[in-house]
Amino acid sequence: MVFINPKTDFAFKKIFGSEESKDILISFLNALLYQENPTIEDLVIINPYLAPRIRGMKDTYLDVKAKLKTGQTVIIEMQVLNVEGFEKRILYNAAKAYSMQLDIRDSYSRLNPVIALTITDFIMFSQFDKLISRFALKETEYLIDYSVYDIELVFVELPKFTKPLEELETIADKWLYFLKEARRLGEVPESMEEIPEIQKAFRLAHQANLTREELEDVEHREIFIQDQRNAIIKAVNQGLAQGIEQGIQQGIEQGIEQGIEQGIEQGKKEAQIEIARQLLDILDEEMISQKTGLTIEEVLQLKSE
Repeated sequence: MVFINPKTDFAFKKIFGSEESKDILISFLNALLYQENPTIEDLVIINPYLAPRIRGMKDTYLDVKAKLKTGQTVIIEMQVLNVEGFEKRILYNAAKAYSMQLDIRDSYSRLNPVIALTITDFIMFSQFDKLISRFALKETEYLIDYSVYDIELVFVELPKFTKPLEELETIADKWLYFLKEARRLGEVPESMEEIPEIQKAFRLAHQANLTREELEDVEHREIFIQDQRNAIIKAVNQGLAQGIEQGIQQGIEQGIEQGIEQGIEQGKKEAQIEIARQLLDILDEEMISQKTGLTIEEVLQLKSE
């Protein structure tokens, strides 16, 4: 059995955002957002495209968007590459999804909370080892919530998940393992078959169930991601090389400058000593020290020689 990579945008949308994925998405969100409690009982998967209502605003394309039975909106994104401005884009999309709930004459009281769930294939917060982190508006000193989590940002950093198959315990563990390792698996692990939604996710990710066009889309996306990663690596390496070269050049220039200064200082010292030698038979030590700038100890040393 060969499975497509769930982390690519096509595969992620197919597995979690298609018409047949409602039960999969409910299980996934309950596991990651609500500690596996059945908080989400029902949802509607809706068009993830957020069209701008104001001329000049940016279009927004999300991976998956769902409206819960409670009225909450959840927007989900799988991000493979750490591109510039990514953090701001997440906040922009969440704020946009929040504000677009109202028509012109609607009351603000009709606004429902928005949860932006972002899964990253890179480390975002190296300051801590926490796998799932949650951000909400709070008072900075007393940490009092503002507006009861109306906009909440949740991040799942896949590189921080390191459990092997035999150590998977929770449903959240199994979903994260699915995201990270499905592409490398040759069959569905027995311990993961126990979860019907995960078993169904594997079925949707099975290459045999995809059309030729879908397989081509997956392949093109994988190639694009790899090309982008290589471009980033190349840019980083070039930056390092330039930094090293500049550092070496600066070191050479500083060395030359220091050498010249040391040479001048050494020449000045030698001239002082030569003048002092000529005065040894004429003046006393104190007067020679005043005339040449040498210390009395240095003059006495010359005399002893």
